[in-house]
Amino acid sequence: MIGQLCLFEDQYVRRLLPLVYTRPVYDLRCGILTLGEKLKKRYGIASYRLHARPHLADALKERYPGVPVNEAPDGGCLYLNGRLLASPDLLRAISAEGPDALFVDGDVLLAARVGRGGGFAGGMPGELTPEAFPGVPKTAIRTPLVSWPWDIVGSNGKEIVADHALLAPPAEDRIRGKVYPGAHLVNPGNIVIGEGTNIKPGVVLDGENGPIWIGKNVTVFPNAVIEGPAFVGDRSLIKIGAKIYENTSIGEVCKVGGEVEGAIIHAYSNKQHDGFLGHAYLGMWVNLGADTNNSDLKNNYGNVKLVIDGVTVDSGSMFMGLVMGDHSKSSINSMFNTGTVVGVSSNVFGSGFPPKSVPSFAWGGGEGITTYDLERALEVARRVMGRRKIALSAAEEKLLRAVFEMTKKERASL
Repeated sequence: MIGQLCLFEDQYVRRLLPLVYTRPVYDLRCGILTLGEKLKKRYGIASYRLHARPHLADALKERYPGVPVNEAPDGGCLYLNGRLLASPDLLRAISAEGPDALFVDGDVLLAARVGRGGGFAGGMPGELTPEAFPGVPKTAIRTPLVSWPWDIVGSNGKEIVADHALLAPPAEDRIRGKVYPGAHLVNPGNIVIGEGTNIKPGVVLDGENGPIWIGKNVTVFPNAVIEGPAFVGDRSLIKIGAKIYENTSIGEVCKVGGEVEGAIIHAYSNKQHDGFLGHAYLGMWVNLGADTNNSDLKNNYGNVKLVIDGVTVDSGSMFMGLVMGDHSKSSINSMFNTGTVVGVSSNVFGSGFPPKSVPSFAWGGGEGITTYDLERALEVARRVMGRRKIALSAAEEKLLRAVFEMTKKERASL
């Protein structure tokens, strides 16, 4: 049996911009876990390594100490596309046991099971395709992949259910935090509450239509309502009177209030105040000002179109809201139209709707946009991260500088 995994990125990773400017695709959250965490859990192979686009390598080495990055293994390895949605069916379709084989869907390399390091002369390529493994027999299969941001948002509810089934402790050991008198748990057998978590009076956790997973050291303030399927990560705060509807994932160390539905908030981001966030994906270190709202449904009930990597793409979905990259911010009373995409480290403010495509390192909104000075943006990032006792390291600063250079064309028409 293959003894190690390698999570890799392929030639279509840019379809998930701007979310993957600052992380590899397998670090995107969908459900309780990230895509990569699901793959490692499902396969149960402890030894793993990471492949990513070169500009991410130094930051990844820092985020994953001791894990090889962009280094080909000497022995046998199961290479798994980081866009795969892990499931028990995936293990049957792509086994870690057997002869050398490539698993493909058209020109997409889904996985490679090889008994050697892959023979990468001069190091691993920036993107892995079937051509990276010459001579290895191909097997055509179909299995769920994340291809666009709306695939992640649309899959989030069922992935919360699947992750809950994979991770949940025995029923008698699921409520470890403190549930105050006056809080109501509907279908408590479908609810996990971690150690150190406080569920305050008046809270309603409704697990009737799907599981609710609340991590460790979370505070759910009075009169908040959470409808399952839902996930709240460790050390997050759910504010007074918050309305968290189904299919929502809130990552670690977030502050969330107002109304949220069908959305993913990756980690270390704040939407503290009133306002609606629906069918959206927010990256890390995002802050939405008070009464920020996004539309997630067009008035004509048509499919939502988004601008991804400079191209307008029909999502095929009636519901899609805001996609916002890491370190971006909105001012109070901001309004985002259906399917708005905001890049990395942008500051959106002013009256009216900003454009549906806001470049990375942009400054402004509906009344006009200019380039956000890089040094000022980095200083804000240091301040924001410092409030959480996290330093902007040299590797992370280098990554943001690289993204600034990579996105110059996005800002060329400002």
